[in-house]
Amino acid sequence: MYAHSTRSHIPQPPHSAGTPYKGLRAAIDPNQIPSPIDTIEADQERWDDQTYMTLPGKHPPLSTTDFVAMDQGNTSPRYIRMSTWNVPSNSRLASDCEIPIAAIIQPFADQDPREEPVPLVDTGEIGPARCERCRGAIYAATKQKVCHVSFVFLVCYNLLIPRVRVRAVMPEYFCNLDANMLRLDYLQRPELNKGTVDFAVPEEYWAPHPPPSIRPLYHSMLPEPTTSRRIPVPMDYVFAFDVSQEAVHTGFLQTACNVLIELLYGRDDTIPPCFPPSSRIAILAFDRTLQFYNLSTDVDGQPPMLVVPDVDDVFLPATSGLFVNPAEHRDAITNLLTALPARHKQSYETEAALGSALSAGLAALAGRGGQVVVFAATLPTIGVGFLQPLVDEAVMYGTEKERTLFEPREETWKDLGEQCATEGIGVSMFLGMSRSIDIASIGLVSSLSGGEMYFLPKFDPGRSGAVLASQFRRLISRTTVYSCSMRVRTSVGLRIAAQYGNFYEGAASDMEFGTVDADKAICVTFEHASRLDDRQYTFIQSAILYTAVTGERRVRVHNLALRVVSLAGNVFQLADMDAAVSYMVREAVSKLPSMRLTQIHEALTERCALILYAYRKFCAAAAAPTQLILPEAFRALPLYILAMMKVKPLKGRNVAADVRNYHAHKLSALGARSVMHHLYPRMLALHDLDDTTALPDENGRIQLPSLMRDSHLFMESHGVYLIDNEDMMMLWIGSSASPQVLKDLLDVDDMLNIEPRLTHLPHLPTRLSTQVRNVLAQRLARRGYAPRFIVTRQNMDGSEIEFSDMLVEDQNNAAMSYLDYLCLVHKQIHTALTTGASIASGGGFRSMPW
Repeated sequence: MYAHSTRSHIPQPPHSAGTPYKGLRAAIDPNQIPSPIDTIEADQERWDDQTYMTLPGKHPPLSTTDFVAMDQGNTSPRYIRMSTWNVPSNSRLASDCEIPIAAIIQPFADQDPREEPVPLVDTGEIGPARCERCRGAIYAATKQKVCHVSFVFLVCYNLLIPRVRVRAVMPEYFCNLDANMLRLDYLQRPELNKGTVDFAVPEEYWAPHPPPSIRPLYHSMLPEPTTSRRIPVPMDYVFAFDVSQEAVHTGFLQTACNVLIELLYGRDDTIPPCFPPSSRIAILAFDRTLQFYNLSTDVDGQPPMLVVPDVDDVFLPATSGLFVNPAEHRDAITNLLTALPARHKQSYETEAALGSALSAGLAALAGRGGQVVVFAATLPTIGVGFLQPLVDEAVMYGTEKERTLFEPREETWKDLGEQCATEGIGVSMFLGMSRSIDIASIGLVSSLSGGEMYFLPKFDPGRSGAVLASQFRRLISRTTVYSCSMRVRTSVGLRIAAQYGNFYEGAASDMEFGTVDADKAICVTFEHASRLDDRQYTFIQSAILYTAVTGERRVRVHNLALRVVSLAGNVFQLADMDAAVSYMVREAVSKLPSMRLTQIHEALTERCALILYAYRKFCAAAAAPTQLILPEAFRALPLYILAMMKVKPLKGRNVAADVRNYHAHKLSALGARSVMHHLYPRMLALHDLDDTTALPDENGRIQLPSLMRDSHLFMESHGVYLIDNEDMMMLWIGSSASPQVLKDLLDVDDMLNIEPRLTHLPHLPTRLSTQVRNVLAQRLARRGYAPRFIVTRQNMDGSEIEFSDMLVEDQNNAAMSYLDYLCLVHKQIHTALTTGASIASGGGFRSMPW
């Protein structure tokens, strides 16, 4: 679009220090080393006009691909993504291949609008058909064995001796067979022909009341329940606002109150409301006291305030009037949220009892479940779970005390998270602090209850207000369920080895969540319990019991059939790098409390080398040892392993503990797509867009521009680049950028006139502005929120360091460049092939110089 006579590549922008490669380095052209971009774009092109059919035996679309799936009785990879779609038949083969058998399960992932919605099956009081032995639900793969008098459950059938393999069908499930030996109602029963099904469930599936806590965190004034199970009701919300001096003076409280009003009631005709119409809300303010409000009545336009002054002894001051429907009490709620910031404007309270506020939210929702959304800006130095300011954390890195930065300093926060999870309450936090708030401690409540954290340090309404509004809207509007219990089952021969994610694992190894939403995923790894038969399929079933936001109790079942193979080549053939990488980053993050960062880095590198060495040894043994041979599915694995070492939880050097712990919490629950985009940010050259790119064609479809590699080696001084890692979006402007490009994109013709605090692109009638805004709109629609937007100019703005650190192929973030790292991995594999040394031994990566 904008021609230049000269093309000058830039030197590496200012960045955090990296680690050089020591030793002889092969002369490799950076343009020739494997890149994920070509694979990602080729896969997207393949599935643009093709529907993915979910029957087993083929490679599904990548997690980064937008695709349409047709459920043929096997669940979509949108919900379950396997690290290999061909399961090794025995533990020896699995060990030889070194590919972990892992599933990334995202039970409520957003569907493509062109796909059929998940069917809802209501079998009345009998509930879903389940096996008497394994308690698994009926599976669509049994369609040819389901008849008018009996059916087989494939999850456990190998356990059953022949005479008891077949389970009798309930009378209500009786149906005759057709000439093909299929039930006449086969097509009318989604549970027999779909891989993902919702079941409406009867009373026996209602959430039980948890037993009394050994360490109660509040005094309950409610009567003892008269039944053993809770009646499902629409999800209620408690909004808790920090009204301490810092929250008020930074504008954090004002912004939060304004955004909540918009979410509840909309603004003019531009911002529609998005709050669930059947839900109720309660509002709580906290500093040195807890301030409840009776929203059912108002006096002189303001709801009465009920104060609990003792934050060490939490109780509810009222049993009625705290929860109301927002539509029915609009005036009281609007008046309160409008007056709250002004009421505390002259406050000199510097302390806020966050733990007590969370205990109060737990007390308010106990017995029915729901969600607590808290806005906090101050370290909780008083009340329940009070914390002392953290000593200088920089001196702890590289020592045995390093791991304590990732552990809670007060066990009360763990108790809070566990009690919220068992009560069916999810806790989400917006953190707008200017000093450390000890996320390792307070964040445990969100991690254990299935909630989410939003990190807005040094909150500034001008820069962070739009981000908070976008995140808050996504939190309320996305699919969210509560009072959840999840279990994953496998057919005979496999068993659960470990489970990773933000949940509380109960005594029976069930995963308990206060809330689960569309953006949350968990990871389950499997190991062999016995040999699998490669003439049959192996099966995985995920079942999550939940209460919908509208109050219906349901169970969502995902069923997956996988081929069993006996050759290493077949395992690698259908390996899935997206799922494998998502598992490996979760495993690495989970080791932060028990291992030092250098040890985690060594373990990641060792795993990378082992996988690539296994492929060379068992699938490409005839190739010369000097050749770098990579499996097709894992061509970019070294790059993603290196990127893991550069993300904030795992990178070297000094990173604030709050920053590490926030990103560790986030990575532990991201779906595979978000993980891949976070590890390898998407980067666009905006100055080189074609005239038709990102503009609607005659059919209204938009062709997105091609991505570029994350390295300064491919950037030019006249360029304008956009990079996006899901958490932050940065616009980098080269020092020689064309004035016409600046005019078309930012409405200025000189770099010096660019507003560095710009939070969004201006709406201009130019073609370039329209193209870029179309790209951003597509990403907003896909993920549901807008990340932070930052403009940085070459050699002018301090934020350029953050931009450069997102170029993961460069030498930065206390780690090597991609080229150097690839040389290191290749050297180790070559040594193992020529000398027979074990990569996992002391002569492996652990002895390599860094």
